[in-house]
Order: sequence, then structure tokens, then C-alpha cells
Amino acid sequence: MADTSPLRVWLERDGALLRLRLDRPKANIVDAAMIACLQAAFDAHRASPGLRGVLLDAEGPHFSFGASVEEHLAERCAGMLAALHALIITMVEFPLPILTVVRGQCLGGGLEVALAGGPIFSTADAKLGQPEMSLGVFAPAASCLLPYRMNQSDAEDLLFSGRSVSGTEAKAMGLVQTVAEDPESAALQYFDQHLAPKSAAALACAVAAARGPLIRNLRARLQEVETLYLDRLMKTHDANEGLAAFLARRAPGWKHA
Repeated sequence: MADTSPLRVWLERDGALLRLRLDRPKANIVDAAMIACLQAAFDAHRASPGLRGVLLDAEGPHFSFGASVEEHLAERCAGMLAALHALIITMVEFPLPILTVVRGQCLGGGLEVALAGGPIFSTADAKLGQPEMSLGVFAPAASCLLPYRMNQSDAEDLLFSGRSVSGTEAKAMGLVQTVAEDPESAALQYFDQHLAPKSAAALACAVAAARGPLIRNLRARLQEVETLYLDRLMKTHDANEGLAAFLARRAPGWKHA
């Protein structure tokens, strides 16, 4: 029977490195199935002895086109947000560094997943962005995470404009750590040189120390933006119109209300 999982999971480097690969190209949509598989993988390996890091990447030319637009519709978005935000918290609280490799498009919910990890390794021509505003909605998790990665004005630029930036521009903003022609090799080299020789116990303490303020604030902030999204945004005409227009492949008709 063929494996239909949207996520490949394996260990390498004698169990020191957990590999997670989004495996539903070319879009690698972060939908309920993908979120559930990622959540299960992090839960299953949280206490793996000798693990010193995670490398998250994607099959195909693109990291991810983002979350499922169908799951953003009013009748489904509460469950989708709850599951995605639980995954974001799991990743931020994961006791070891998560390295993310980005090629092609890394958008919307895909970028939010990348933001919940650690350093991002990208090609120069990758496209990273939060395009939700073009659909009449906003990016809840990115609203909480982007200001930890870059200055507030650059974070607001991406959140308000919905524009995508190249890997090169993202590095200048502080969003991407390393730009390389082969970002997977660069991430593996980083792991081998900087993480593999370390104590897993010391790494876990270092991650907890470095992420303390983010970990303390994130649960409350995600609840705030989730409430804003569900109780205010999704009661507007424009949010529902933008999503419907996208699915119908037509221009939205904003009423600015």
C-alpha cells in the first residue's frame, strides 16, 4: 500500500538529526493533514535521546504555497487556526534547534511554520511573504513571530503589504540567516559543524534560555490574534469576499467593511 502521508520523517547522523520533509509538491499546502503530521512528528521525537537538531525542508521546487484557503472559510477557520497555532507553540517550545531550508515560494502558513523554527537557509531567488492581505485577511501567527525575527517596521511592511521578498532581501531584513545556492547542504554543514558536537542536554537549556521571552509571550499573543481573527475579521464582508473571490479566481469586490 502506497504511503500517502504528506510528510516524510526520518533520522540520520546516527540519530542526531531529525529530518522532516513536506512531501506534497508542488504546493506543499499546510492543511489539516500536514499540520497533524508535523505535530505528531515533533511530539514523537521531543524526548529522543541524543537528538541535537531538526532539519525541515520540502520536496519539489517550492517550500509551501501556504495554508489551505478552503480551511480559512468562516465555517472551518476556527479549527484550522487552533491546530496551526498549537503546532507553532510546539515548534517554538521544541527543546532543540530547528533548521529550515527554503527554495521557491515560502508563503502564508508555510512561512509561519518556518518562523516557528530557528535559522532559515534559503536560495537567493526564493520568495518569502505573507500574502494574506490580498485575500482580505491577515496572518495571525506571523503577526506574533515576525517582530522577533526583524525590526518592527520591516515586519509591518510584510504583514500590511502582503508582498514577497527574495531570499537575498529576506537576509538583509534578518528573516533569513544564510543564503546559499544549495541551502540543504548549507544547513547540513551548519548542523555538522555547530550542533552535532554539542551536548543535547546543553542545547536544550540554551534553546529554553534564548527563547524564554518568546515562549512566555506567545501563548497569550496567539490567543489575542486568534480572537481578533475569529470574532472581528471573519464577521466582515471583505474577509469572506476575499476568500470567495480567490477560490472563484476573480477580483474581489471590497466594501471596506
